[in-house]
Parts: sequence; structure tokens; C-alpha cells
Amino acid sequence: MVGITAYGGYIPRYRLSRMTIIQNMAWYFPVIMAVAGGEKAVANWDEDSLSMAVAAASDCMAGQDRKSLDGVLFASTTMPFADRLNAGIIAAALNAPEEGAMNADFGSCLKAGTTAAVSALQAVESGQKNNVLVAASDLRKSKMATLAEMFTGDGAAAVLFGRDNVIAEFKGSYSTSYDFIDHYKGSGKDYDYLWEERWVRDEGYGKIIPQAIQGYLKKYGASIADFHKVVYPCYFSGTHREIAKRLGIDPSRVQDNLHTVCGDTGTAHPLLMLSAALEGAKPGDKILLAGFGQGCDVLGFEATDKIKGFKPARGVAGSLAARVDLANYQKYTKFKDLIEADLGIRGEANPNTSLTALWRKRKMILGFVGAKCAKCGTPQFPPQPMCVNPDCNEVGCFEEYEFADKSGFIQMFTGDLLSPSVDPPAVYGLVDFEGGGKAFLDFTDCDLSQVKVGMPIAMSFRRRAHDRVRGFTGYFWKAVPKVQG
Repeated sequence: MVGITAYGGYIPRYRLSRMTIIQNMAWYFPVIMAVAGGEKAVANWDEDSLSMAVAAASDCMAGQDRKSLDGVLFASTTMPFADRLNAGIIAAALNAPEEGAMNADFGSCLKAGTTAAVSALQAVESGQKNNVLVAASDLRKSKMATLAEMFTGDGAAAVLFGRDNVIAEFKGSYSTSYDFIDHYKGSGKDYDYLWEERWVRDEGYGKIIPQAIQGYLKKYGASIADFHKVVYPCYFSGTHREIAKRLGIDPSRVQDNLHTVCGDTGTAHPLLMLSAALEGAKPGDKILLAGFGQGCDVLGFEATDKIKGFKPARGVAGSLAARVDLANYQKYTKFKDLIEADLGIRGEANPNTSLTALWRKRKMILGFVGAKCAKCGTPQFPPQPMCVNPDCNEVGCFEEYEFADKSGFIQMFTGDLLSPSVDPPAVYGLVDFEGGGKAFLDFTDCDLSQVKVGMPIAMSFRRRAHDRVRGFTGYFWKAVPKVQG
């Protein structure tokens, strides 16, 4: 049996009410008032599509054997690197095997996530691969006071495909491909160029998705009534309902498009909606998934008995619940790099990243892998030649020890207003990990007033530095204090 063996999702904690956008920008473009309802998810300043993909992948792989991965596929239209394997960075962050790995990037259109899923399933079906992870994520920039700003949100999803412990069996796929341009982004441009709204609604979503779904049903001799959930992206709520009506789908079986709670997350959105559907699925439920963008991919799944025993570490529901209002529109525009602000003299330092050092220490930097003394069992980070246990001091006798999935607590911290930060003050301190090991780390997704000594933390893969001169983004792990309430 081939299908889904695990899934996960990630939606950033910040939520910007669309009314906040209207209050600040409707004077310039009053048309945005027509789509005022709900809120959109906004990534923190140190997040991008790749770091969010790692968060979703970590959610998906919690409790799974990462050493069994033999492929990581990454789908995005906003990858940080144009010529570097972005999927390889995700694999390194997961400390996945390097030997025999099939890692690849999928991009250029919004259905890249479902296209990557089809490719992963074909690889598993053929027997060439056993466990392939697909992560999809987007962090799109939109000009202020535009409909794109109102519709889009940030987020990521990840799905693991394999043969063992399948929670949703793969039942086949059908794809169409058209050079239908509802929007595009030219090479070197920061923003998508959107075509006329009615064209996108009526000729795009409204025709291409129903046609592809009908193609799938005809190919497999199925009826739309067979499916307990039908999942397809469309941020036009009226068109989303009209597609269901045209296909004869019972409204109760249409998966919510998440527009009011996070916005459209681009390539991630079909898989994010699929993850939400799986969270409520029961054995025997059939799910139909469609991804839209220069055509349409349609995939069918049927939940197995094993779905009762699976639950993502956080999932879509958990991410949606862990929300914080972002009421400051100016802060949002800076997080999105829509405005330029001075970081001061201390922020002018722009050292070149040593690619040789990054290669030698890739497991430590990207995977947050330390060492554990094979003699006394003491973990330590960063790895050192000698055991830090004063009662041991063994030299050169270590095994790898992963800290990324370990919990811990804050031993000490400070808030630094002199250190350059997009969201001052910079908060950092010493973390004591459960099971042993300590590390001095930056904190993120927190307010200084909420941080306390003894507070539990979780680790999160984030942007550490961005070299605008050379176009290089550096990543490392940060501590996220688990603030209550």
C-alpha cells in the first residue's frame, strides 16, 4: 500500500486583521474594503519560506524515523536561493541522510506543491524510494493597499509519503497543464503582477478546477458523492462555493478554504488544507485534493484504520490556535521589507559567510547536532574534542546528538536595545536542555515582558542573517519561549 504516512502544518503566530490594513490604507485604494473580513497570517521578521517549511516538516516528522528519509522535495515560488538546492537545506535541518538521497526543488507555479506530491508518490510506487517528504511553503510580498495584500498569507505544510503505516491510501491522480496566466512574477522582481480579478475567477479557478476534477472522476469511474471531503484552493469565497455547486458537492463536504483565518498561502495551500482535512478524517473517508496554477493536479486518498493512531505534533489546528494579534501595521510593513529603516551603525557589519566553515560544520549549524560522550553519556553543544563533564574529560569519544527536537528551559536571559534587530529589543540567553546540554541562543516569537527564568522553550529553525550584498541567507536555530495564555 502506498500513500500518506504522516502530515504536518505550520502557520506563523502573528495574525493581521484585514480591518487593520483598511484602517491604514483604504484612503489610498478604497476597493480593498470589499474584502475586509477575517485575518491573514504574517511571518515573523526572521522567517522565510524555507524556515517555515522546516517548521512544517518538523511537525510532520515528529515521532517518525528521519533516518529512513530517502528524499525531500520542496515546493515554493519564493525560494531564498535561485541557485542552491533549497530542499537540501531542509534535509540538513532535519539531519536526514545525505547518502542515497533524492532531494529536489519544485517551483514556478502555485500547484508546485501538488506536483511534488505526485512525483513523490510515483517514486514510492515505482519502488525506487521508500519514504519521501514533500514540504511546500510560500512567503509572498504584496504591495501595500492591494487586493493581493488582502488575499495572501504566510504558511507551510508537509506530507510524508511511503509504504509502511499508511494513514491515507493513494487512489490515483489526474493533471492538466495550461499556460493560463492569472498572475506572474518576472525574473528579479519582488512582486507578483496580477491580472484582472474577474478573469482570474471565471476563466481560472471557476473553469480549470472543475474540469480537472471531472477528468479525475472520469478516469477512475468515480462519483463526487464518493468523497467525504473535497479540497481545493480558491480565495474568492463566492467562486469557491460556485465550484462546489457546479460539481454537485454537498457544502458540508467542501473543505474550508482558510481565507478568514490565515489567507492563501500559495504553493502550501492545497497541502495545508489537506492537512486540516486529515485532522478530522475517519477510517474509510475518501478525500479529493486539487492544486491550482497553470493547470490543475487532482489526487485521491482514502483514510485507513491507522489514521486513528496518528496526530501531528501541532498541526494546522494547533498553529491556528497559537495566534497573536499584530495590531501595528507599520511593524508588519517592516517585517515584510516594504519599508526601509535604519539599523544603526552596529547593523552595518556585513561579513562574508565562510562557505568552507559552513560545509565542515553543516550538521551543527543547520541540523543543530551536538555530541554525546560515548563513555559517560553527557550531551554538549557545540561539539568539543573533550567531554565537558569534569568527572570524565574523555577525548575523541563521541556520537551525534540531536538537540533540535529537545525541550529545555530558560536559565538566564537579557533584552538588548543596542544590538541591531528588526524587532527590538533583541532577546537572547542561556538554555538548559532536558537530558543535558546547554547553549547560548537567540530567542524569537516572544515579547521581553513575557519571558521568565525557568520558562520552557522549543527550538525553531530561523533566518540568522541576510547578506543583501551577496544574496546569501544564513540560518540557525533559535529558542521559542512557551508563553502561557
